[in-house]
Amino acid sequence: MIDTGEEIRRYILIAVETGRAPLSADASLDELRSLLETAGGEEAGRMIQPLEAPSARSYFGTGKIEELKELLRQTGADGVIADDELTPAQLRNLGDLLDTQVLDRTTLILEIFAMRAHTREGQLQVELAELRYRLSRLSGFGATMSRQGGGSGVHARGAGETKLELDRRYIRGRIAALRQELEEITAQRDIRRSRRQKNEVPMVALVGYTNAGKSTIFNRLTQAGVLEEDKLFATLDTTTRRLELSNGREIILADTVGFIQKLPHHLVDAFHATLEEVAYADLLVHVVDSSDPKASLNMKITMDAMQSLGAGDKPIITVFNKNDLPQPTETAGPDYLSEAILHICAYEAEGQQALLTAVETALDKQMHPSEMLIPYDKGSIINLLHENGSVIEEEYREDGIYIKVQLSSTDLGRYQAYLLK
Repeated sequence: MIDTGEEIRRYILIAVETGRAPLSADASLDELRSLLETAGGEEAGRMIQPLEAPSARSYFGTGKIEELKELLRQTGADGVIADDELTPAQLRNLGDLLDTQVLDRTTLILEIFAMRAHTREGQLQVELAELRYRLSRLSGFGATMSRQGGGSGVHARGAGETKLELDRRYIRGRIAALRQELEEITAQRDIRRSRRQKNEVPMVALVGYTNAGKSTIFNRLTQAGVLEEDKLFATLDTTTRRLELSNGREIILADTVGFIQKLPHHLVDAFHATLEEVAYADLLVHVVDSSDPKASLNMKITMDAMQSLGAGDKPIITVFNKNDLPQPTETAGPDYLSEAILHICAYEAEGQQALLTAVETALDKQMHPSEMLIPYDKGSIINLLHENGSVIEEEYREDGIYIKVQLSSTDLGRYQAYLLK
């Protein structure tokens, strides 16, 4: 739990059960509880109302609101958090009817992202997401809205309390400035990406549902020291490290932010430039928490996100992590084609080595075996083939240097003139 120096705030978690969601309302509230704990709060109780659809006026129906009032009185909770994104009218009316602070799932996730963003880019992305969210809701709360320095979420002392009032013009101006700064950062990333692609260094991206163990795997393979916590969104900023495989080939390994159900579209939009790194990856490693009963749903959410980011056709290795923990009765399996399916514990050297071997094998599949004869006056090409490919055999002959090498499609075309038919 986050040490804020304040008394832990306790909330009633509420949800509407429509019967149409892939996850039951109770299971979804379990995840909401984990989000709340990540933000430093605590569940004081929960309430679910079966409805065809949430009430457009107040989310819950009138009778259930009376029950909720009584639960608030009994528990002494500091407020209520709804498991959906509420409209401005729902937030306002529910707060008035309950006479307490009312938050929604989106507000909670935004607060966690604000807490977890440590790089300049991450902080800009979070602020952009918050401002877009608030701008979309100004019509429900008048011409001004609070933003900086917060206290707008779990650690707030009361609904509507502000430190800085921002009107629409200010918010739009700030959004424009944030976009410009993020575009400059994106341009710098594009330059780095171009250099990597020019040097033919493959990128391998760790993807998956939040808290699946991506950062643990990343740290064990690279000794990067990225934050590892048994909390949602422990990693927010994309981190990359160079890593040498056993065959001497160098790769870039990327640790990415985890996905979650009902991830606010404001965040997806704001983080798109960072997330789209997976679209440029040569290989995805889909990390799954095999001990999670909803692993199958988590996998679908991740793969849907990959599809939306243009990475749905990438080669994938599926890693079922945390096999040292109690496993569900039925083990989920990927409903997509995998280069390899591994069951490991990220803390164990055997699992780490199995993953590296699988990565090496999958990348080798993307290489083409070729035989070449390089003239002696083109000896510099030999060095390039060693750097950019995997040399299997090399022999000095009368008419030149014979070399058997595995190359990418790009390099194969580059040295086509020396290919032996």
